[in-house]
Amino acid sequence: MSKGGHQLVAAADIGRRPEAPAKTAVGAFLRRHRWAGELLLLAALYSTYELVRAVTETGLSQSLSNGRDILHFEQVVHFAPEHTLNNLFASVPALAIPACFLYATCHYVVTPIVMVWLWRAHPEQYRRVRSVLAVGTLIALIGFWLLPTAPPRSIGGFHDTMAQWSHIGWWGTAASVPQGLESFTDQAGAMPSLHVGWALWCGWAIYRCAKRGWVRALGVAYPIITTLVVIGTANHYLADAVAGAVVMGLGMAVVGLVVWLQGRHLAGRLIRDTHTSARSARITN
Repeated sequence: MSKGGHQLVAAADIGRRPEAPAKTAVGAFLRRHRWAGELLLLAALYSTYELVRAVTETGLSQSLSNGRDILHFEQVVHFAPEHTLNNLFASVPALAIPACFLYATCHYVVTPIVMVWLWRAHPEQYRRVRSVLAVGTLIALIGFWLLPTAPPRSIGGFHDTMAQWSHIGWWGTAASVPQGLESFTDQAGAMPSLHVGWALWCGWAIYRCAKRGWVRALGVAYPIITTLVVIGTANHYLADAVAGAVVMGLGMAVVGLVVWLQGRHLAGRLIRDTHTSARSARITN
C-alpha cells in the first residue's frame, strides 16, 4: 500500500472506539459455548427468586391472610374444589401417595428433561420456547412479590398430604424438597403456581415439537394431572393454578410480540436495502 493509502486508513481509524478485549472474549466464549449463556440465565432467575423470597417470607401473617382471602373469594363465587379434592386424597392412599411422589418429583425433573430434549432434538425451536419459560417465570416472581400467599395446608382446615406421607418419601414435612432443604422453598409463594405454570409450559413445548401422537397426548395430560395434584395435596388453590397458566400465557404473548417486532424490523431493513440497491443501480446505469 502506498504512503497515501496508509494515511487514509489511519485517518479512517481516528475516533473509532477500540473494542473492549474482555467484552469480545466473553461474547466469543458464549457463542462457542451456548450452554454457558443458559446457565447465566438460570442463575439470574434463581437470584431474582431468592431476592423475592427474602422479601415475602418476612410477612408470614400477610401471606396467611392472602391465602384465606383467596379461598373465601372462591367460595363466594361457588368455585372452590380445594376441600373436596383434599379430602378425597386424604382418604384414598392410592391417590395420595402417587400424588405426593409426582408433586415432589415432576416439577424438578420433567422441566429440565424437556429443556434438554428441546436443546438437542429441536434447536430451531429452543430459544423461543425457552424464552417463554423465562419470561413467564419472571412474571410469576413479580406475582410472589405483589401477593405473597401461603398454601392451603398452612392456613388450617386442610390435610397436609405431603406431611402425612413424608415417612415413605424423601420430602420433609414442610415442603416438597428433600428433608433438611425446606429453607430453599418459598412458603409464601403459592400465587401463582409455578408447578402448574411450568407443567403447562412443558405440555405446550411437547405438543408444539413432538411428532408422535402419544407423546403429544402426554403433553396435554401433564398440566391437567399437575393441577389436580397441587390442589389435592393442599399445596395450591384453584386460583393459583389459573394464575400459573396466565403467567405462562403472558410469557407466550410477550415473546410472540418480540418475535413479531423483530420480523417487522428485519423486513423493513430488507426493503430499505432493496430500494438502496435499486437506486444505486439506476445511478450507475
